[in-house]
Amino acid sequence: MGMPVEKAKDFKGTLRRLLKYLVPFKLPLIAVFLMTILSNIFTVASPKVMGKAITALYEGSMMKLNVLEGASIDFAYIAKILLILGILYVVSAVFTYIQQIIMATIAQKTVFTMRRDVDHKLSKLPLKFFDTHTHGEILSRVTNDVDNVSSTLQQSVTQLITALITFVGVIIMMLTISPLLTLITILMLPLYVIVTKAIASRSQRHFKEQQEALGDLNGHVEEMYTGHQIIKAFGQEEKSIDQFNEINERLYNVGWRAQFISGIIMPLMGFIGNIGYVIVSVVGSIFVTRGTIDIGNIQAFIQYSRQFGQPITQTANIANVLQSTIASAERVFEFLDEEEWVPDSQDAKVIEFPRGEVRFKDVDFGYNPDDILIENMSIDVKPGQTIAIVGPTGAGKTTLVNLLMRFYDIQSGQITIDGGD
Repeated sequence: MGMPVEKAKDFKGTLRRLLKYLVPFKLPLIAVFLMTILSNIFTVASPKVMGKAITALYEGSMMKLNVLEGASIDFAYIAKILLILGILYVVSAVFTYIQQIIMATIAQKTVFTMRRDVDHKLSKLPLKFFDTHTHGEILSRVTNDVDNVSSTLQQSVTQLITALITFVGVIIMMLTISPLLTLITILMLPLYVIVTKAIASRSQRHFKEQQEALGDLNGHVEEMYTGHQIIKAFGQEEKSIDQFNEINERLYNVGWRAQFISGIIMPLMGFIGNIGYVIVSVVGSIFVTRGTIDIGNIQAFIQYSRQFGQPITQTANIANVLQSTIASAERVFEFLDEEEWVPDSQDAKVIEFPRGEVRFKDVDFGYNPDDILIENMSIDVKPGQTIAIVGPTGAGKTTLVNLLMRFYDIQSGQITIDGGD
């Protein structure tokens, strides 16, 4: 919960676009929603049903201890309650199983469509795109980001629905037992929020430094592997190792701090939960001794109070996951929105008998439209001539060939072969 995630630039717009992929699955999604509700209703009802069995056992035991006439434990009634409880758990598990199957199918079909769109896009991108993006970045978008969307659709969506339904259901069940105890439990919520915010704000800075150090380390390792021969040739092994050790040490230090501080969150939340647990137990015991609440209901309420904080923690974690997922989806959509290769016109001239006359006339070109590299360049090559293009690295030798092959389009001017543009 203390770990920061990358956030989308346009959360709402990306979410709407992602939801369009789910439009064909409206009915299955409604079925998932209903299955999740039913599953959680049976699960939430279970502690109160169990409380009836405990009450019956307690009352029978007290009657026997007080040696009352006809005192006995109604094991038949308890067995009936346990049977109902078993049925509730089984039915809940069945609904959960069906819901998971449907959601897994929806997630895989959605991601299949997304992967297909990405695959089609790859074949339509110009060389310019691959020159301006590293292979690692492209692979990350078409694999890691799509996988992130897939796992979230399959797991986090149903977890979010479960957390919300459980939270509402637990509050309703607690209110039916004791409004006062429910109020005590709810009053613990501000403590959860205060502790989480205080620790998360401290760990955020360290997590950011950790991600930066990790990026530096990955970049260094990649450079060392790709430039291995050059490092050996110039005898830079020790310098490379020293640099690696320095980055690795920095990563260790910031990572240790980030993990340690964020790791305190759950123990502290458990501590706060235990405080609430003790208060509920003490006040509930007083109610039992006064005969205002059955002991079984107090046992059920204690279970509900233990469950009360789980949906909150789960929702906070899922919120982080959703932020990260929308950011991943945004990167995929940015990839799908990239400018495609401009196809040749339908009436493009075919040079059946090339003579070899090449002309560059007043050509302006820049890989970035705002940064023109070639201005007003003209070259006239006659058939049969051999032209040598000479110059230092970066002079534009490869650029001229790329333009001639039309791997890039020029900003202005004209390039002709045998008079054909």
